[in-house]
Amino acid sequence: MSEQAKALAVQTPRRAISWHDFLELTKPKVVALMILTSVIGMLLAAPGVPGWDVLLFGNLGIALLAGSAAVVNHVVDQKIDTVMARTRRRPVATGRIAAFDAILFATVLACAGMAILITLINPLTAWLTLASLVGYAGIYTLFLKRATPQNITIGGLAGAMPPLLGWTAVTGQVEGHALLLVLIIFAWTPPHFWALAIHRKEEYAKAGIPMLPVTHGNRYTELHILLYTLMLLAASLLPFVTGMSGGIYLVGATALGLRFLQYAVRLLRGDDRRVALKTFKYSITYLMALFVVLLVDHFVFF
Repeated sequence: MSEQAKALAVQTPRRAISWHDFLELTKPKVVALMILTSVIGMLLAAPGVPGWDVLLFGNLGIALLAGSAAVVNHVVDQKIDTVMARTRRRPVATGRIAAFDAILFATVLACAGMAILITLINPLTAWLTLASLVGYAGIYTLFLKRATPQNITIGGLAGAMPPLLGWTAVTGQVEGHALLLVLIIFAWTPPHFWALAIHRKEEYAKAGIPMLPVTHGNRYTELHILLYTLMLLAASLLPFVTGMSGGIYLVGATALGLRFLQYAVRLLRGDDRRVALKTFKYSITYLMALFVVLLVDHFVFF
């Protein structure tokens, strides 16, 4: 355990480990957002509603593997988490759960998820989900996060996979429209995380994480948030352009995208940490609303 973690453990009253500590390791809020996009991928993959077994076991397997990747993230980022205010009371950072026990928990989750997907869904979905786990927990967390200010841009592909995983769980194959959903989340990831990075700039600098605001300054980051938001707006219209969706989605995607663009412009003009936080929060609402509108459009016109 690091010296900072030991110090925090001394300051924090000891208590028995509970199931809630292990649940916290899996980052349930993040996994819930991933499962939302996975479910939408399933529902968009074919006319009608998929069978209950695909919806239940497909998302369970994906959630277990995503949770496993989150646990590994806690272990790898243990020292960083003790520095940052929003993460310093995490179970591994405080020493409530030992790193070895966390890795063992991650292994159990990953094995259970793979078993469910291979036996009850299809091998393609299982291996694609495992690849996204390796991409996030291995390539991004172990290497990219500390190596380059473009860590989010490159590593964002792993987090963009859930709609494709949901799609392949239903169809058993990778298709173009599923890749459009991946592209949307891939373009959404940089402005989402960079807005948070501006708000938490001092903490990232203290932790030694080369986030873009730390290495290139706020102004440079805000310009790139604006540029990626424009890319996101263009990418979000592709489902309509390719015939995947209809007019309801076009109106919704345009309105949501223009609102996101408004936040990006405000941030560039004002360089305000409060606006950065509001942009970050809106980005979450944006993604959820965009996929819900896409889903509504699908069931109105299928």
